Formats: sequence, C-alpha cells, structure tokens
Amino acid sequence: MISFLTGAIHHKDLDAVTILINGVGYKVVVTASVLNKLAVGDEVELYIHSHIRDDVFDLYGFLSKEELALFKLLISVSGVGPKTGMLVMDKGAASIRQAIVKADIGFFTLIPRLGKKNSQKIIIELKNKIGGAADLDLQGGSETNELVEALKAMGYSLSEAAAMIKNMPDDLEKLEEKIKWTLKNKSMKYEL
Repeated sequence: MISFLTGAIHHKDLDAVTILINGVGYKVVVTASVLNKLAVGDEVELYIHSHIRDDVFDLYGFLSKEELALFKLLISVSGVGPKTGMLVMDKGAASIRQAIVKADIGFFTLIPRLGKKNSQKIIIELKNKIGGAADLDLQGGSETNELVEALKAMGYSLSEAAAMIKNMPDDLEKLEEKIKWTLKNKSMKYEL
C-alpha cells in the first residue's frame, strides 16, 4: 500500500499528475485546485490514499495529512466514492468542516454527483467526528481544557464533552460551577 510519494512532476492530465520516482511514473489523482498549483518539473510531496478494486488500483494525492484524513472520512460515508470525494475536497478542508458543523446541506448539493440525500448522509455521519473537536474552542484558555479533561475523566468522550460545553449556560463562569451543572444535567441528551 502506497501512503506517501515525493518526486518531480513528469506530466499533467485533466485530473491527475504523474510523479517520476526512480524511473517509475506514478499517476496520482488530485483536486483541480492542487492541479492548478503544480507545474511540470515541480518537486512535490503527496500523502496518498490507495484505492484498490477488482480491476483498478488508483492513487489519490493530498498536500497534507489533514486533507487525507478528511478525504478518508468522506469516502467512509455510504454512497460517496473517491471521485465524488475529490470533488468535495476541491472546496477546501476548512470550508468542508464548516459546512458539516453548520449542517449546510446547500454547500454539498452544489457539488456535482451529490444530491440532497447523500449531502444529508455526509453531515449526519461526520458531524460528531468532525464537529466534536471543531466546536470546542481549545484556544479559549486552560479552563476549557481543564473542563474537557474533567469530563473525560468522568468517562465522557471528546464529542460528548464538546456537546455538553456547547449546551452549557453562558452565565456559568467558574470551573466548579460548570462541573456541577454537568453532573446535575448528565441525563440530558446533548446535540452539537
């Protein structure tokens, strides 16, 4: 299984680049935005998803590990294949995360090959995986981090902790008040 390639771009196609490594050319499918950034002769490093089917061995390339991880989450959704996943990834990782967290179905329905049903599936299946950590403002100071650690120590997952913090009343200021509120309301259903 190929997971990373580094080499010079030998040539470009409509949706892929061929990277020359030790005399061997590897065809790697990339998003249109990445394709526009690259030129023949450029040295490139790509994180790779190897997609193997009965008669096909395709390589999909990304500039960062984070993009690769998001792509893998997208194609884990039933009905979203690698080609559709690449069309989504062309919108940019930050925009995709924001659309999932905000449940923006319109963002996904504008992408070719994605209808309303698959757009809803992406949001439903990935909201807890992406939104859980994204909704937490970990830059908000050590108190937020302490609260997350306290909730995790009580047996809550990171996504459950994120949902609790998001649904917590704004008038709670001290860490102790927030923990008491959590214990008092632990039977409530929380949504991100």
